[in-house]
Amino acid sequence: MAYSLFHSSRSRRSRNGALHNLETGIEEQIEALREELAELTHVLGKTSRHQGEKLRSQASASYEDILGRSEDLLRELQQSYLRGASEVRSTVRRHPLATVGAAAAFGLLVAMLARR
Repeated sequence: MAYSLFHSSRSRRSRNGALHNLETGIEEQIEALREELAELTHVLGKTSRHQGEKLRSQASASYEDILGRSEDLLRELQQSYLRGASEVRSTVRRHPLATVGAAAAFGLLVAMLARR
Protein backbone atom coordinates (compact mmCIF):
# COMPACT_ATOMS: atom_id res chain seq x y z
CA MET A 1 0.00 0.00 0.00
CA ALA A 2 2.82 2.34 0.64
CA TYR A 3 3.75 2.03 -2.96
CA SER A 4 0.29 3.05 -4.13
CA LEU A 5 0.18 6.05 -1.76
CA PHE A 6 3.54 7.29 -2.97
CA HIS A 7 2.66 6.52 -6.51
CA SER A 8 -0.63 8.45 -6.36
CA SER A 9 1.01 11.50 -4.78
CA ARG A 10 3.72 11.44 -7.47
CA SER A 11 1.02 11.08 -10.08
CA ARG A 12 -0.81 14.13 -8.71
CA ARG A 13 2.39 16.15 -8.67
CA SER A 14 3.15 15.04 -12.18
CA ARG A 15 -0.36 15.97 -13.33
CA ASN A 16 -0.13 19.35 -11.60
CA GLY A 17 3.20 20.00 -13.31
CA ALA A 18 1.79 18.97 -16.67
CA LEU A 19 -1.27 21.19 -16.12
CA HIS A 20 0.98 24.05 -15.15
CA ASN A 21 3.09 23.52 -18.29
CA LEU A 22 -0.10 23.32 -20.37
CA GLU A 23 -1.45 26.55 -18.82
CA THR A 24 1.85 28.29 -19.41
CA GLY A 25 1.85 27.14 -23.04
CA ILE A 26 -1.71 28.34 -23.56
CA GLU A 27 -0.93 31.71 -21.96
CA GLU A 28 2.10 32.12 -24.23
CA GLN A 29 -0.01 31.27 -27.27
CA ILE A 30 -2.68 33.75 -26.20
CA GLU A 31 -0.04 36.46 -25.77
CA ALA A 32 1.42 35.63 -29.20
CA LEU A 33 -2.06 35.85 -30.73
CA ARG A 34 -2.62 39.22 -29.05
CA GLU A 35 0.62 40.54 -30.50
CA GLU A 36 -0.28 39.26 -33.97
CA LEU A 37 -3.75 40.78 -33.68
CA ALA A 38 -2.25 44.13 -32.67
CA GLU A 39 0.13 44.00 -35.63
CA LEU A 40 -2.69 43.09 -38.03
CA THR A 41 -4.79 45.93 -36.65
CA HIS A 42 -1.92 48.33 -37.20
CA VAL A 43 -1.36 47.12 -40.79
CA LEU A 44 -5.08 47.25 -41.51
CA GLY A 45 -5.24 50.80 -40.17
CA LYS A 46 -2.37 51.87 -42.42
CA THR A 47 -3.94 50.15 -45.44
CA SER A 48 -7.37 51.64 -44.84
CA ARG A 49 -5.85 55.10 -44.36
CA HIS A 50 -3.98 54.72 -47.64
CA GLN A 51 -7.13 53.53 -49.44
CA GLY A 52 -9.11 56.39 -47.92
CA GLU A 53 -6.58 58.93 -49.14
CA LYS A 54 -6.56 57.31 -52.58
CA LEU A 55 -10.38 57.38 -52.79
CA ARG A 56 -10.45 60.98 -51.55
CA SER A 57 -7.96 61.95 -54.25
CA GLN A 58 -10.00 60.19 -56.94
CA ALA A 59 -13.20 61.81 -55.70
CA SER A 60 -11.54 65.22 -55.73
CA ALA A 61 -10.32 64.69 -59.30
CA SER A 62 -13.78 63.51 -60.37
CA TYR A 63 -15.37 66.52 -58.67
CA GLU A 64 -13.04 68.90 -60.50
CA ASP A 65 -13.79 67.13 -63.79
CA ILE A 66 -17.56 67.33 -63.22
CA LEU A 67 -17.28 70.96 -62.18
CA GLY A 68 -15.36 71.79 -65.36
CA ARG A 69 -17.86 69.94 -67.53
CA SER A 70 -20.83 71.64 -65.85
CA GLU A 71 -19.27 75.06 -66.41
CA ASP A 72 -18.77 74.20 -70.10
CA LEU A 73 -22.36 72.97 -70.33
CA LEU A 74 -23.64 76.13 -68.65
CA ARG A 75 -21.72 78.30 -71.14
CA GLU A 76 -23.17 76.28 -74.04
CA LEU A 77 -26.71 76.65 -72.65
CA GLN A 78 -26.25 80.40 -72.20
CA GLN A 79 -24.99 80.73 -75.76
CA SER A 80 -27.90 78.65 -77.07
CA TYR A 81 -30.36 80.80 -75.12
CA LEU A 82 -28.82 84.00 -76.49
CA ARG A 83 -28.89 82.63 -80.07
CA GLY A 84 -32.54 81.56 -79.63
CA ALA A 85 -33.54 84.94 -78.19
CA SER A 86 -31.75 86.71 -81.02
CA GLU A 87 -33.52 84.54 -83.62
CA VAL A 88 -36.92 85.22 -82.02
CA ARG A 89 -36.29 88.99 -82.04
CA SER A 90 -35.17 88.87 -85.64
CA THR A 91 -38.24 86.84 -86.68
CA VAL A 92 -40.59 89.23 -84.83
CA ARG A 93 -38.96 92.24 -86.58
CA ARG A 94 -39.21 90.62 -90.01
CA HIS A 95 -42.80 89.34 -89.60
CA PRO A 96 -44.66 91.48 -87.04
CA LEU A 97 -48.18 90.65 -88.25
CA ALA A 98 -47.54 86.91 -88.35
CA THR A 99 -46.11 87.12 -84.82
CA VAL A 100 -49.18 88.95 -83.50
CA GLY A 101 -51.45 86.41 -85.24
CA ALA A 102 -49.49 83.47 -83.80
CA ALA A 103 -49.61 85.01 -80.30
CA ALA A 104 -53.39 85.57 -80.63
CA ALA A 105 -53.92 81.97 -81.81
CA PHE A 106 -51.83 80.67 -78.92
CA GLY A 107 -53.79 82.81 -76.44
CA LEU A 108 -57.11 81.57 -77.87
CA LEU A 109 -55.94 77.95 -77.58
CA VAL A 110 -54.88 78.44 -73.95
CA ALA A 111 -58.23 80.12 -73.16
CA MET A 112 -60.16 77.21 -74.72
CA LEU A 113 -58.15 74.66 -72.75
CA ALA A 114 -58.62 76.65 -69.54
CA ARG A 115 -62.43 76.58 -69.92
CA ARG A 116 -62.53 72.77 -69.93
